[in-house]
Order: sequence, then structure tokens, then C-alpha cells
Amino acid sequence: MPAPEVQRLSAALAAEQERFERTHPRAAAQRGSDSAMLGAVPMPWMMRWAGGFPVIASHAKGARLWDTDGHEYVDLCLGDTGAMAGHAPDPVVEAASERLAAGVTLMLPTEDAEIAAGELRRRFELPRWLFTLSATDANRTALRIARHATGRDKIVCFSYSYHGSVDETFAVADPDGATVARQGSVGPPVDVGVTTRAIEFNDAEALRAALAPGDVACVIAEPAMTNMGIILPVPGYHEELRRQTRAARTLLILDETHTFSAVPRGATGEWGLQPDMLTIGKAIAGGVAAGALGLSGDIADGILRDPRADLEDTGGVGGTLAGNALSAAAIRATLDRVLTEKAFERMIELAGRFTQGVQAVLDGNGLPWHVVQLGARAEYGFLPDPPPNGGTAAAGSDHQLEEYLHLFCLNRGVLITPFHNMALMSPATEAADVDRHTEVFAEACAQLAR
Repeated sequence: MPAPEVQRLSAALAAEQERFERTHPRAAAQRGSDSAMLGAVPMPWMMRWAGGFPVIASHAKGARLWDTDGHEYVDLCLGDTGAMAGHAPDPVVEAASERLAAGVTLMLPTEDAEIAAGELRRRFELPRWLFTLSATDANRTALRIARHATGRDKIVCFSYSYHGSVDETFAVADPDGATVARQGSVGPPVDVGVTTRAIEFNDAEALRAALAPGDVACVIAEPAMTNMGIILPVPGYHEELRRQTRAARTLLILDETHTFSAVPRGATGEWGLQPDMLTIGKAIAGGVAAGALGLSGDIADGILRDPRADLEDTGGVGGTLAGNALSAAAIRATLDRVLTEKAFERMIELAGRFTQGVQAVLDGNGLPWHVVQLGARAEYGFLPDPPPNGGTAAAGSDHQLEEYLHLFCLNRGVLITPFHNMALMSPATEAADVDRHTEVFAEACAQLAR
């Protein structure tokens, strides 16, 4: 970015920062308080919201959120997919309220759990399911099962992929192709190169080289990457991924936690993919903490019949609260009554409207950026063309520019996902909500283009 544009961006960001601090006094005071919370927030990553501190949420409903400073927001963040069903959807509130009154932590199955698992089987075509408290938990379990089933230690992941807080996946390929830890990784138990080979997405030759030694238990992948913008697979890549993993007797785990936005059956169903295991979380329970792991028949039968696999006690699988009655009731209600075929049709149409609006703004201001849609999700980035992999996307990131755009939207009542530029549609999102973002985004871009 030329020096005059950098100076203009810096001045615009400073003006937005001053406005944010002035109009959010309660949230600003929390930042400077002697809080009992680490960083004055429930989780330290909340400190990274644009503006240097997050607004303090009061309540949320549908596609709207209100804060303690009295502001109302169009919410296109939706808990970074956790509230893709919308905030407090009535069927989930009803089911969860009834379950709370009837007991939550039982350490026993409920009828809701069987029905929820059956719906996951119908959508994703994997015959056996177990429940966790998050997609992170599901991914950890999947990696354990893969290592046990194959007798191999290594996993393959993609640079800058997203699989929650799983130690083995905080890995990227450096410029020489070596596997190194993601910058900022806190206290990894071992050098990530011991457990993992990280390669770039969409690179069939890199995949072949990673699998060649014959020691890889599994490849874990999102069907499309979502942690560095939306990076779609190039034509034929998934077919090659499945062909190579089968040839190497390596298991394939697909993480649908974010790509569930594609259609009701996720990208796996939409693209006809055939994983050995599938993990999912966040959106499936309408905001209630839940995750799930689907297994092929061969994997499920093998792990249950193996006397060495102690899944019930010391196997490192699950926990007391995993599969609890509240999560099961919420999953059933969300999948049966909220995230339906009809709801997805409307959500995808609105994401298309968002994408078209952003593209029109970029074209009108001569900004060489791109925008990509994946079902009900859309995201823009600062490169002229959509990047083919995480390394290219990371190199094209611009923290100051992102901070400005997020804060500009926030100051005008629009929330988009922090840490990247994603907008998500819910069944409660309206066309006017999308158009409000387009209006605000246009105003922000016009200031940069002056």
C-alpha cells in the first residue's frame, strides 16, 4: 500500500477508535478494571475484537445483538458459526428449557440422543455417531481413533487450517516445506513436527510426498478452508485426496464445523465426499455446547471389537458431560426444526445478496480485493484473486486494514466475525440486514478510495 494510503488508513482507524471508546464507556471501563477474568474477558481471544476490547453483550435474539452500552447490532458474526441457527431460536429454547427442568447431566442416554444421531446419519451418510462437547473434542477423539486403528503416529493437516484447539493441527509448512508451529502457539507438549506434517491445501504433489513414508494415520481437513478466508478446493482435488489416502491406507477425517454452511448436508453431502470420519460442532445445537463425530462402519466396528481400546475409561475419549441430555435435546431441535432445507435455501440466497453487494462496492471503488461464498457464508479478502491455500492467504492479510473495516462496521451497528472478514446468514437474517452491511461497507471503502 503506498505511503499516502497508509497515512489515510491510519488516520481513519484512529478516528474510528476514538469514536468506539467514546460511545462504549461501560465496555471500555471493563477493559481497565481489576477484573477477576484473565484479560478482563471470559476467554483471552475476546481481547482481539476490533477496538482493543469487546462490547459487553446484554442479550441477543435472531440476527440481532444488544450491548450494555445500549447499542443494537445486525449480527453477521453469529458466534463465528456457533449461532448459525440464530440467537435463541424458539424451538431450541423450548427444548432446552424442558430438558433443564428434567435434568441435564445424567450419564445416561436419552431418546433425544438417538434421534439426533439418526438425523446426523441421514445428512452425512456415516452410520455411527458419538457426541462430544465441541468440535475440538470430536477432532481429538478422531485423531486418537485414527492412530489406534492404523498403528501409525503421524497426521497430515493443511497450513492455517482450523480444527479448534487441537495440538497436532497448530502447524504450518515453512518456506522450505518443513513443519513448524503456528506463530504464537502456547506451550505445545512436543515439537509439532514430531506429530504432524503440514502441507498446503490444493497441492496434490505435496500430499503425495507427505503420505509417501507410509507412517501417516490420517489426513484431517476442512472440505473448504475457512480460517484464512474461504479457500475452495480446486476441481478434482477432493477426488485426488481420497484416492491418495486410500492408496496409502491412511484415514480421511473431514471437519464440517464451518463448512456446514454449504447446505443442510454440509460440503461433504453437497460434493459427494466419502470420509472415514466426520467431525462437527458449534451450529448443530443452536448455540448450546455440543459436537459430534461420525464414523464409517469399518472404523466403528474395529474400535468397538478391539479389546485394547478402552473407550469407556482410560481411552482418552469423551468425558462426564459429553453427550449430556441438554446438548442432545438442543441438537435434535436445531436439526429437526431450525436448520432445515427451507431455512438453508433462504440463508444461501441472502449470502448471495451479501456477496453481490460486496463485489459491487469493490468494483465501484476500484479495490483489487475478492469475495467468496460458501452456502450461507461469505468472506472478502485483500488479494485480487481468491488464494489457493492458507500460506498465500496469510501472506495477503492486512491487520490494520481489517481492524479499520471491522471497527467502522461496529461503530455503525454491524457485527462481522473478528479475526477475519466473514459474514454468516441465519434463518432470522433479513435482506435489510445484508443491505445495511453493504451500505456501511461502501462508506468505509469510499473513505479509503478518496
